[in-house]
Amino acid sequence: MSGFSFRRFLAVLRKEWIQVRRDKLTLRMIIVLPVMQLFLFGYAINTDPKHLPTGLLSVNHSRYERTLIAAIKNTGYYDVRSFNSEAASERALAQGDVLFVIDIPPDFDRAVDRGEKPAVLMDADATDPSTIGNAAASLAALGTVLNRDLPPTLQSVPATPPFQFVVHARYNPEQLTVLNIVPGLICIVLTFSTLLITTLSITRERERGTMENLLAMPVRPIEVMIAKIVPYIVIGYVQALLIMTIASAVFGLPLRGSVTLLVFALGLFMASNLALGLTFSTIARNQMQAMQMAQFTLLPSFLLSGFMFPFKGMPVWAQWAGEVLPTTHALRIVRGVLLKGNGWADNFSELWPIALFTLVVMMVSVWSYHDTLD
Repeated sequence: MSGFSFRRFLAVLRKEWIQVRRDKLTLRMIIVLPVMQLFLFGYAINTDPKHLPTGLLSVNHSRYERTLIAAIKNTGYYDVRSFNSEAASERALAQGDVLFVIDIPPDFDRAVDRGEKPAVLMDADATDPSTIGNAAASLAALGTVLNRDLPPTLQSVPATPPFQFVVHARYNPEQLTVLNIVPGLICIVLTFSTLLITTLSITRERERGTMENLLAMPVRPIEVMIAKIVPYIVIGYVQALLIMTIASAVFGLPLRGSVTLLVFALGLFMASNLALGLTFSTIARNQMQAMQMAQFTLLPSFLLSGFMFPFKGMPVWAQWAGEVLPTTHALRIVRGVLLKGNGWADNFSELWPIALFTLVVMMVSVWSYHDTLD
């Protein structure tokens, strides 16, 4: 064969171009993935979250209290709503419905007028220190908001705040980032190991030529799906146990909640990813397409779940998209069980979306696999 031939090169190039054009799914992914990344990083990611849900415990609703609450709202960091009891605010804080609870003491106005410098307690959910950091820091500028309403005897020393904020970091008093990262890492590792492996399951059988043997077996599609899922659930449990053991020994990761709840939630979460991977595997024609589908899911799971960036800092549409992903709910459950000691009642609102997602995706997977029998 002679040297380089431009004619032969054009022939091979034409063949490759025709092959690329025929793979319409790959072409769509090439266009959609960068556009999705652009919008996610451009709009959904915010390291300085505003309008964080905040509870208020106030008895008197006096003049000073109204001025203080108005100043807190004007910072832009707090969306305040009132609670009737401390138990209700405690439950909302544990379930993640609010990130802060402001407790204004009784007779706040009288204590201010007497120059007693009363303390306003703020409980903050410190399971994600990056979410509450800037919001808590903004309180330092509110020390003088009452100065213009003070009695003349106290207005002579405006540099001295008439009250003080006391921020109580709950669930993670030292605000260690590792206690936020490690529970989330459990979910991320399980997402990788379960979704990617099962995504290649059916397509690998098809490309290796063993799919015919599988189809010839007297088994139902649902039986094949479950048989492919169960081994990887066991592997996932081993991975989670390994991470938690090392994190507990090295980083002091606590376990304040129910082990049974944690095991059940992780199993349900792994089942959701495995079912999704099998769905991609049955839809895709080859392993490359299956991997592209998995990547299309992995990126939102990392960015919109609250693992890398504060969930409350995202725009509403991004939060809605994140609520669909099982990773978002699994992160809340794992952090809640490990750091807050949450129980079954606290996590029911996070468990049922994962169960519903798993059921729907499993039905799609069985339907797609059944189509391949034809």
